[in-house]
Amino acid sequence: MKLARAIHFDESDMNVFHSPARTGEWCISGGFEFSNWGEGDLEGKARQAFSNGWLGVETFGRVTFVAVTQVEASEIDQIAQNLAEHFVQFYGAPSVEAALGVAQSEITHMSELCEEHAPNTLLTVARELSETGVHEAFRIITPQETQLEALAVHGSLDD
Repeated sequence: MKLARAIHFDESDMNVFHSPARTGEWCISGGFEFSNWGEGDLEGKARQAFSNGWLGVETFGRVTFVAVTQVEASEIDQIAQNLAEHFVQFYGAPSVEAALGVAQSEITHMSELCEEHAPNTLLTVARELSETGVHEAFRIITPQETQLEALAVHGSLDD
């Protein structure tokens, strides 16, 4: 089974999100957080989280990029437990047991998104508000696309 972990290429997430996800933590889309939002909610760092933030399921912070990787069944159980507890604490679910099914559905959605991709494939999310609610679109960046070649120039080009 595959899932995605938070990845940072620089410090920008530390500046653009109220609460950035920790590098390496498991992530899901987390679009549910915005289900009752309107245009008035989309300001500053909250807008950034809405527009392109994945949700870490340990810190419940946001991250711009996630990388696909293998996940163990025992880890899935802990992720589901963390998410169900989050639903109770922040969204008023009546109990962890009642929230567990929804948590598992969120994890399954993310796993299905990751399953067809090779390890280290990067994913981004883009969200928009529409008349029917929150619309999510996903971008896939393959490991081959992320390879960069650097050219260093030493000295002056005027010589």
